[in-house]
Amino acid sequence: MTNATTPHEQDAGAALAERVRQASADATPLRIAGGDTRGFYGREVEGSVLSVREHRGITFYDPVELVVSVRAGTPLAELEAALAEHGQMLPFEPPRYGEASTVGGMVATGLSGPRRPWAGSVRDFVLGTRVINHEGIEQRFGGEVMKNVAGYDLSRLMVGAQGTLGLITEVSFKVLPTPGATRSLRLSLPLDEARLRLVEWGREPLPISAAAWLDGALHLRLEGGPSSVAATRARIGGDELDNAFWSALRDQRLAFFSEGEAPLWRLSLPHRAPTLDLPDVDESLMIHDWAGAQRWLRTELNAETVRQACQAAGGHATCYGPRPAAIEPFTPLPEVVTKYHRNLKAQLDPKGIFNRGRLYAAF
Repeated sequence: MTNATTPHEQDAGAALAERVRQASADATPLRIAGGDTRGFYGREVEGSVLSVREHRGITFYDPVELVVSVRAGTPLAELEAALAEHGQMLPFEPPRYGEASTVGGMVATGLSGPRRPWAGSVRDFVLGTRVINHEGIEQRFGGEVMKNVAGYDLSRLMVGAQGTLGLITEVSFKVLPTPGATRSLRLSLPLDEARLRLVEWGREPLPISAAAWLDGALHLRLEGGPSSVAATRARIGGDELDNAFWSALRDQRLAFFSEGEAPLWRLSLPHRAPTLDLPDVDESLMIHDWAGAQRWLRTELNAETVRQACQAAGGHATCYGPRPAAIEPFTPLPEVVTKYHRNLKAQLDPKGIFNRGRLYAAF
C-alpha cells in the first residue's frame, strides 16, 4: 500500500486553488493544461494558462483492494508503470497521444482505447475525485470503494466534461489485474464477412478484448487465461500480429491517421450499425474499431452530411481535425439538452472561468 504526500505537491495544490480564487475574483477565464497532448480535442480556449503539471504523484495505492488515487498532473505513463509493477492496469486502455499525457487530461476527455467495448469506459472505473470549485475550494466527491456512492455521480460527471465544470486535482480509480495471456491475430477477411464473424463470436464466451478491421483484414486480440487464449487462437486461426498494433491504434500512430489532409472524423455507432449512407465514401477505406462501433473516416464531406448519416444509424460524429473553423468538433445539442448543460455550467462555474467554450461556444 502506498500513501505518500510531499510538501512540494501540497504547495502545488494550494497554488492552484489560489489561482482559481484570483481568477474568480477578476472574472478572468482560465485554460487548464496538463501535457497538452489532447489539445486537438474540442474547441480552442482563450484564457490564462493554468498548468497542473506540478501537482503530481500517487497519493494512495492498495493493490489488494485494486484501488489507486493519483493527482491530475501525474504523467499517465508513470501511473501505468506503477500499476504494472503489481501486475495491474487501467482496464479502459486510455490513449496517450504523447509521453506528456497526464491523468487529468485522460479523465477530462474521457477517451478510451481498443478494450472499451469489453472492459468499460473511463467513467466506469472512476471511484471519486477531488475538484477545486469556482471559489477556489477543493471538494471531494465519491471515495475509494465502489460501494461508497456519496457524490459518486458528480465524480462521473467530471469525466468528459473537458475541465468546464471545475479543476480536477485528484482521481481515484478501480484497477484490474493484467491478463494472464495475450495473443493478437490478423485474419484476411472482407468487411462484411468480418462483421458476420464478430456477431457469431459475440454469442460465445470467447476471450476477445479488441477487434478492428482495416486494410482488408480483421485484427483481433485475445486476453485471459493461457488455456482459453490458446484454445481460441487454435480455433480462429489467422496470422500472428504484434501486440504493439493496439497501442499504435490507440494513440493514432497507424499510417491511416497521418495520410491525407481531409478532416478526421470519429464515428460513434451502435454495435451492429450497418454501412452508413455517405456519398462517395468507401467503408473499406475506413478503420472499424470496437468491432465496428467506432469508425474512423477522412473526408471532405460537409459536417451536416456526416452527422446526419450517423444520426440515422443511431450514433454521432466528432471531428478531430484538421478542422475548418466552420465545423464544430462535437455534435450540436438539441435545445432542451443545451438548456440543461447551460444550467449545470451556471451552477458549478457561474463566472465561466473554467475552459470556457471548450465543448460548445455557449458554455
